[in-house]
Amino acid sequence: MNARIRSAPGKLRALSWSRTVPRELVHRISVAEVLLTDVLRMDEVNFAAAACWPRSHPTFPVDGPAVHHPLMVVETLRQLGIFIPLRYFGVPVDARLLITDLFFTTGPAAQPRVHHGATEVTCRVRLTRLHTGPDGIATGLRLHVDFLAGGAVFARAGGGARFFPADQYAVLRGPLADVQPPRASTGRRRPEPSALGVALPRDVVVGIGERRGRDAGVGGDRWEVVVDAADPQHPFFFDHATDHVPGMVLLEAARQAAALASGGALLRVTGARLTALRFTEFTPAARVVCAPHHRTCAFRFDQNGKCCAFGVLHYHSPLRV
Repeated sequence: MNARIRSAPGKLRALSWSRTVPRELVHRISVAEVLLTDVLRMDEVNFAAAACWPRSHPTFPVDGPAVHHPLMVVETLRQLGIFIPLRYFGVPVDARLLITDLFFTTGPAAQPRVHHGATEVTCRVRLTRLHTGPDGIATGLRLHVDFLAGGAVFARAGGGARFFPADQYAVLRGPLADVQPPRASTGRRRPEPSALGVALPRDVVVGIGERRGRDAGVGGDRWEVVVDAADPQHPFFFDHATDHVPGMVLLEAARQAAALASGGALLRVTGARLTALRFTEFTPAARVVCAPHHRTCAFRFDQNGKCCAFGVLHYHSPLRV
């Protein structure tokens, strides 16, 4: 399939969904996790991209009334934020890309329904800010993306990222540059997958720690909720080596903690904002603090007495009261 995209005055180019982009250009090891199939530069700040969303992603399966899980929007944004600087702005393939912040919002009524095969998604991408070094190579950028299916916008997303050559990143992280995810379970109590809206135990990324005050809840008791990604071989969250907790794990941990804090009322996220202030390390486990309020849930991650990330989740409606 293809769509005609105007790439320059008087010229038309075709977006293609026939094959994925090279996996190294989206920092994926598994080809199955590559969502982008084509990216075209329209002018200095505008791009058009094609993404192919599988009928059933193993980690983010079809959600609710046969629509794709909203975190597929975030993963597509992440891949665009890697591909564009690598392909068009001179960033080396082995550079480390760090998310500074992101947002997304979806329109529940406009979501494309999942049918046979995959869903072909068109992305209208706008570069809203670009930072470059003395050599002209990009050191950071901000993107805004509209997501369309069947010609209609069903989601919007955006965010910022910083880029570090491998040698600069090694200096930045020091001895932490070689840290790997813990290889064994922490032994913490882990919620049932069904309570979090996930299918498999390996998809649970939070654990239950000691009894706490009133800022985190599990049922009728109040407990500490922490980031506890127990499966370092997870095919999505740890597809490639990382020395800190990835941004997608933080977003999913916040979503799961909100499900616990709301007693299961808040499961189906329709939008979110996440801001990362500093690296979230694997140890000690970062504590997730949630505050549900009607159709939103504010959250923050605390580690070593400091806030390392914060944000808010939005919901269309509770599944139950």
